[in-house]
Amino acid sequence: MLDTVFRGLFDTALTDTIAPGNFLLCVGISLILGLLLCAMTGWQSRSSRSLTITLALLPAVVCVVIMMVNGNVGTGVAVAGAFSLVRFRSAPGTAREISAIFVAMGTGLIAGMGYLAYATLFALILGAATMAYTAFSLRPRNSGPACRTLHITVPEDLDYIGVFEPVLDEYTRQYNLTQVKTTNMGSLFKLTYDVTMKDTCLEKRLIDQLRLRNGNLEISLGHQDNAVATL
Repeated sequence: MLDTVFRGLFDTALTDTIAPGNFLLCVGISLILGLLLCAMTGWQSRSSRSLTITLALLPAVVCVVIMMVNGNVGTGVAVAGAFSLVRFRSAPGTAREISAIFVAMGTGLIAGMGYLAYATLFALILGAATMAYTAFSLRPRNSGPACRTLHITVPEDLDYIGVFEPVLDEYTRQYNLTQVKTTNMGSLFKLTYDVTMKDTCLEKRLIDQLRLRNGNLEISLGHQDNAVATL
């Protein structure tokens, strides 16, 4: 019974054409799996509308491409080049978005080869794993250190070396200047620190003390987990 379910649609007939019924079946299953992946990936997370539409349609697109290549090496190379151009013309996404796109492409590839049961199994396993990792990452971590990312905006004429260290020594256990970049057409500098707070209840006092030294310009203090992870 399992051998029949997991048998590919194109395993028995070595023909150059694909029956319309098999074509529609593969595309339909790919669309259903795309919607399933879209729902499982977006569980307990905020996904953009463009990513949602991409995850829903990408398995069907890859499925059709694989069926049309159908063993033609030259067509396969041309398709790979087209996908590369699309990738380099796209805006860089987060690691989570890129992994979701790879899962959708893998699902469409398996469906395009005719292994619909394996494509369904693959989508369910990877989707369930994504949901499990998401649920695990949402658990509170109250026992860990109060690690924060601190952004301080300073005017271009301020020599920031040694200006904020006394305040950071008072309110943090440790700190590290990780990035300095210009902003606002070069008229401002933005400093980025990784800090570990001594007491999270003193965050407002820390910000107030820093405002006195940076001319009351923008200051932000957030969790390091909220930083966007990109590839």
